[in-house]
Amino acid sequence: MDGPWVGTWRPHRRRGPIQAEQTSPGPKYWIPGTTGFTGHDPTRERAPAYTLRGAKGQIAASCSPGPRYFIHPSITKTGKHVAPSAQVTGRPKTKTEVTPGPSDYSMDMANRHVYISPPVHSMIFRQKALKGFQTPGPGTYTLPRLLGPNTACTHANPCYSMRWKSSYNSCFQDLAKTPGPAAFSKVELDVYKRRAPKYTM
Repeated sequence: MDGPWVGTWRPHRRRGPIQAEQTSPGPKYWIPGTTGFTGHDPTRERAPAYTLRGAKGQIAASCSPGPRYFIHPSITKTGKHVAPSAQVTGRPKTKTEVTPGPSDYSMDMANRHVYISPPVHSMIFRQKALKGFQTPGPGTYTLPRLLGPNTACTHANPCYSMRWKSSYNSCFQDLAKTPGPAAFSKVELDVYKRRAPKYTM
């Protein structure tokens, strides 16, 4: 039965099914899933799947007692921790020995170490020379040479000597003692020039 008008719309009975009354808003036909291996869509590629396993069961033959036992807090990895405590004991027995008293020492020589005092120098006699420690003097030894190539224990550096002045081409040269042109033998012409042909009879 139609009701009264509400503005330009008049309530009436439904003419078809309402989607809100359905149990599933999905499509009419079933579509295969894309996750997992069971009922996977054959047109899609399957990625590797991983599972989450539960905790392992307790092994009866375990060699470790585990946390079921109570461990005292004073037990550490290095042993039992004991707080430092002072013990009251008697005085140890010592043997009585006779020791010198303070008046047995002389303090007169210690005043210069306690109080400020200027330096003091003393004069003593010269000691007698011992005959067993008499050593030879510096002139007794012969040391090797330190210059030149004939050294015994040092590296020889290059040495130079000074010679007299040469008299060659000097004013002190006697030119009369020099050989003249006739003193030398004649050099054949064939030595330094091309030799000409020779004929013999």
